[in-house]
Amino acid sequence: MQNINTIKKQNNKKFNEIIKFVMPSVVGIILFILPLNYAGSINIGIGYMADLFKEYFGEYLPALMTVVVLLSTIVSIITVIFKPKVIINNEFLNECFYITPIWITFRIIGSIFILSTFFKVGPEFMHSPATGGTLLFDLMPTLATWFLLSGFFLPLLLNYGIMDFFGTLIKGIMRPLFLVPGRSAIDAIASWIGSGPVGIVLTNKQLQEGYYTAKEAAIISSCFSLVSLPFATVVASFLKISHLFLPFYLTISLASFMAAIVLPRIYPLSKISDEYMVKCQINEEVPENMSTLQHAFNTGVSKANSNNSFIDIIKNGFKIVIDVYINLMPMVMCWGTLGLIVTEYTPIFTILSYPVIFFLNLLQIPESTQAAPAVLVGFADMFLPSVLAAGIESEMTRFIIGALSFTQLIYMTETGVIILKSDIPLNIKDLFVIFIERTIITLPIITLIANFVF
Repeated sequence: MQNINTIKKQNNKKFNEIIKFVMPSVVGIILFILPLNYAGSINIGIGYMADLFKEYFGEYLPALMTVVVLLSTIVSIITVIFKPKVIINNEFLNECFYITPIWITFRIIGSIFILSTFFKVGPEFMHSPATGGTLLFDLMPTLATWFLLSGFFLPLLLNYGIMDFFGTLIKGIMRPLFLVPGRSAIDAIASWIGSGPVGIVLTNKQLQEGYYTAKEAAIISSCFSLVSLPFATVVASFLKISHLFLPFYLTISLASFMAAIVLPRIYPLSKISDEYMVKCQINEEVPENMSTLQHAFNTGVSKANSNNSFIDIIKNGFKIVIDVYINLMPMVMCWGTLGLIVTEYTPIFTILSYPVIFFLNLLQIPESTQAAPAVLVGFADMFLPSVLAAGIESEMTRFIIGALSFTQLIYMTETGVIILKSDIPLNIKDLFVIFIERTIITLPIITLIANFVF
């Protein structure tokens, strides 16, 4: 009888361990990965939550972001000058506010831009709807919402074994193709379908915890952190190609897939150190006496049950949100506004686009002269190429420019700033080189597919 009770307890314990792995993982997949069709629109679960949050609180977010940026700047200045012990002796606050002069300068510039934009004072080029207004009233509320929700829900992907499960399962695909561990597949899908910026935060956290090497984190953040699937529907609608959305997104996916194979093998990604920041925590090797699926399942269950308490996860969620708001938002406002000012009020991108006209003519893209500036302007902001291409008559050219704006991936108002502020070892020169490489690799592929579509 005692043996039967012991067996029952062991079975119950095993069942509870499996439930702890399965339930949070399923919810995480629904929230971050699985596209859902609701009320005629396609989105992921967290995307619907973000839309609902913005519907109720969106009008307050510009004011909140203004306060956050000003607070970040003022407290940083006080910390650097007076070194208050309450901040210096706290590891988390120290990282947020005890920063170098160059980062303080960026925060001050961001504060100037956000005050000018919020109160509509100062030179128009700083607060116009095309520059500071785009950042404060369009982009930053979206980022603030996504990061707020993902800060608390990302642990469903990170902490409950689903990345370990898939990592072990498909290591044989991800490693030879993209030179990254199998677990990055979940990271990549969450970025690809969900949100690029959230994907970079996820990647950076995996780097800090010893699941990715420096090179792997750089590859994932610069090859998979595409703009979200829901936003692709917005761009397609703006360019009047919604009726071609399926081939449009398939084109983006195929071109990005090819770029993800090539880029890890060439400069600058190839030169990055393949070492861990901390002790390696990843083990995707399959024991000889066990099937891959069985080992993947056991690995996922083991990870889920080695997890911290729910309270610790909530605390870490708060830290992630505060860290992103304090460190990232001033940079987004600073560099994003500067990039849009250069784009809107100077001829720099137009001048730089002259050699691009030859490349577009070589590919026989219609209206190449009008399209050329849109090819380069994406480095400043992802949506700008579509704005410039909207007036182009050729539907094929609008299709190409729209798809290219996604596959270029690196743009300074969002993904570029987040990468620079993270521990991922990519500088602004590296990002520009990757942007150009992605353009050269994906533009011919997009053009070839567009010729079949049209």
